[in-house]
Amino acid sequence: MKRFRRIGLIALASGVLAFLVVPYLIPFESSGTLTAAEAAGPEAEFVTLAGLEVHIETAEYSGESADEPPLIVLLHGFGASTFSWRDVLEPLARSGDVIAYDRPGFGFTVRPISWEGANPYGTPGNLVLLDELLTAYAPGDREVILVGHSAGGAIAAEFARTNPDAVDLLVLVSPAVYSTGGVPGWLAPVLRFGPIDRVGPALVGGIASSGEELLRQIFVDQSLLTPAVYAGYRRPLTVAGWEEGLWRFVTAPRDNELAANLGGLDQPVLLVTGSGDTVVPTSDTEQLAGALPDAELVVIPRSGHLPHEEMPAAFIDAVVDWIDGAAAP
Repeated sequence: MKRFRRIGLIALASGVLAFLVVPYLIPFESSGTLTAAEAAGPEAEFVTLAGLEVHIETAEYSGESADEPPLIVLLHGFGASTFSWRDVLEPLARSGDVIAYDRPGFGFTVRPISWEGANPYGTPGNLVLLDELLTAYAPGDREVILVGHSAGGAIAAEFARTNPDAVDLLVLVSPAVYSTGGVPGWLAPVLRFGPIDRVGPALVGGIASSGEELLRQIFVDQSLLTPAVYAGYRRPLTVAGWEEGLWRFVTAPRDNELAANLGGLDQPVLLVTGSGDTVVPTSDTEQLAGALPDAELVVIPRSGHLPHEEMPAAFIDAVVDWIDGAAAP
């Protein structure tokens, strides 16, 4: 009996030792081979915000007002990038200067492995970056309109709630307020434990092969998933170290008190969702409309979680009409 117990203890000790040591012996090589700038292309634009080289896309105001146009800032959702706004970036410029940017961990924004201050991948770091962007592009009393999709919508809304004087209007597209997804807060420190953290990038690397299936689940109209759309979503995966960045995002802090303080969101809000959204259920956005002090709801038919991609014309009509109405005296 003692002999079997000793063998069991040796086996257990060996297993623990292997768990602690083996991850450090297995080299991990990113599937990406390019720098962010190389992958983005020679015409891509980068700005320095919160110590990061952030990829942006812009469109200049094309309206007729003689006054200074508003600044419209676009925040994409999980797994997306500025590419998600490709069909609405220029049309939105009828209402103001438009800037879309890749949030840390996605697109072509540089993915740091160390930093000073707030974790750039977490909610606090995202808020710091957005604050610096508005300081740079909307100094003084310039009107600011935030447009956030899904997880980007949660960031936009939390920033508006905690910085009420910095944001005038808010457009939330299928916002992940009730259905936040992601790793539970209690699990993140576990995932940052040495050996697990070491193999984390390899664990999330599977998204490269599952991405097309995820898009098929999100889109109502499958005919819109052309080779060009697939290529646009996969392009950031050519950046060396994209897995590391995504893992840092997965394990980053998600401090966000928005859902418990919806009454503090005083700005006029336009909520846009697709009638067939199953990622952030349409009913969630409808519920949110009733919980906010000043909200209008638009449900776009024949679209899912990405109404701005599936039905861009209807999306633009809804958003531009609402902005024009909110700006009217």
